Amino acid sequence: MNRAFHVLALTLAALVAHGPASAAPDDAWPTKPLTFVVPFPPGGITDNTARVLAQKVGDKLGQQVVVDNRPGAGGSIGAEYAARQPADGYTFLYGTQGTHGANLALYKNVRYDPIKDFVAVHGISESPLVLVINPSRSFKTVPELVAYAKQNPGKLNFGSAGAGTGTHLTAELFQAATGTKLTHVPYKGSSPALTDLIAGNLDMAFDYAAVVMPFVQAGKLKALAVTSKTRLANVPQLPTLGELGITGADSTAWGAVFVPAKTPAPIVQRLSDAVAAAIVDPEFVAISEKNGSLPMRGMRGEKLDAFVKSEMTRWREVVQNSGAKVD
Repeated sequence: MNRAFHVLALTLAALVAHGPASAAPDDAWPTKPLTFVVPFPPGGITDNTARVLAQKVGDKLGQQVVVDNRPGAGGSIGAEYAARQPADGYTFLYGTQGTHGANLALYKNVRYDPIKDFVAVHGISESPLVLVINPSRSFKTVPELVAYAKQNPGKLNFGSAGAGTGTHLTAELFQAATGTKLTHVPYKGSSPALTDLIAGNLDMAFDYAAVVMPFVQAGKLKALAVTSKTRLANVPQLPTLGELGITGADSTAWGAVFVPAKTPAPIVQRLSDAVAAAIVDPEFVAISEKNGSLPMRGMRGEKLDAFVKSEMTRWREVVQNSGAKVD
């Protein structure tokens, strides 16, 4: 009896002295600056969006958020780095449809698992693409383009920012949805592709609104449709592909926040709440609209996790069916 009482007393003493192992750290988080890994170079739309988000999230959490650019392999290098960081909430990743969707099918040596190595926190924004053509072409609408492509398999060509990019895979998805055959001409970036499209060396392209709309407004390109499920606020005159009767071709370049697996749930919740508040901040919304993006409101936790799994399946099928390869 004395021995049992002694053991119980020691156990109670230990609980009083130490408390639950994770309560103090989780309750106090964050106590130092956080790192936001952006797996793309500085200066692009993703990086600019990330920097505004970092500021807003930092304001919500009361700590500085430092952007750490780690580009390469379509975002896989930065994603792998983030996955290997301590699961303490101080490092989080700007994941995309590349890092958490297509890359496993496109690259042979992806050394992380988008599901097992990460916890889905909250969506950031999604950017649909705009289907643009050279204004001199005989077809002026999407139905006319599809009819021409069916009558002339392989004759129409499209430019992309490179094999395996969203501008490439979206065109592959479009072909599958419309039963057409187009010829892919990959470039090293959007600029040279659009230069050739304007010059008449290409017939069409899918690219982001922030990139193509200045050329459309200048009359150098003609926009036919957007690949989102709803119209864009800054180009409301453009119909969606779905409105034109083309199903299964919806495509967006999306971004979301992820943390390393095993990050404590209370920390994930606090970070998720901070991101949720940040993406509805008027300044962030204004930046999103300028970029032709839509904030991903309500896309968090299990819903985001299910979305990622569906994107992995979807883009794997597109890559396999099209034979898309990276250089």
